[in-house]
Amino acid sequence: MFEDGTIINELLIERLNYFIYVVLLLIGLHAMIAKKNLIKKLIGMSIFQTAIILFYVSIGVKEGSTIPVYLPEHDPHGSHSVPSDTNETSHFDHGPVILDSSLVKGYANPLPHVLMLTAIVVGVATLGLALALCQRIYQGYGTIEEDELLAKMESREIRSKTLSVQIPKDQKLPKKDELKKEKSRSVSKSKTLSASKPKPKGKK
Repeated sequence: MFEDGTIINELLIERLNYFIYVVLLLIGLHAMIAKKNLIKKLIGMSIFQTAIILFYVSIGVKEGSTIPVYLPEHDPHGSHSVPSDTNETSHFDHGPVILDSSLVKGYANPLPHVLMLTAIVVGVATLGLALALCQRIYQGYGTIEEDELLAKMESREIRSKTLSVQIPKDQKLPKKDELKKEKSRSVSKSKTLSASKPKPKGKK
């Protein structure tokens, strides 16, 4: 069943890491689509990002390869020839040397690792911003469930529409300062009216 050359051996044994990455990716995608809680959606998003990062890191790995830094025998600056005559001036080319394809195979490809370092930083920043937005949503609506949020937003829209229909556009709502002034005017008018009324004469 697990003999060399069989399909099961190639899929489950030799490429088991890729199978795990696909499972993680599907778990994260399912959480982002199916879950109604915003925090659970963010957890699914982080799992999805982790699966992609692991996939690209696996692509950059090669058996028997070393880090992408010149080995001593390949370094063009490792040894310099010394001229026989000290007075003789000669030009030395110390620029980069292109290696042969057979030598390049011994080095790992740094591009996937560099890109995934950037992806990790962007993922952490995105997750932090999303958590801050979830906190603000909870403070404003009292819940982070998608269904409840949509229902509350629809109810607020309906209330705002009914208010706009009841109050015409030309008429402005009285402000607090205007209401206070009207109250003070009414109080002053009542005082002046009470002072202007004649007092009843008492019996002698």
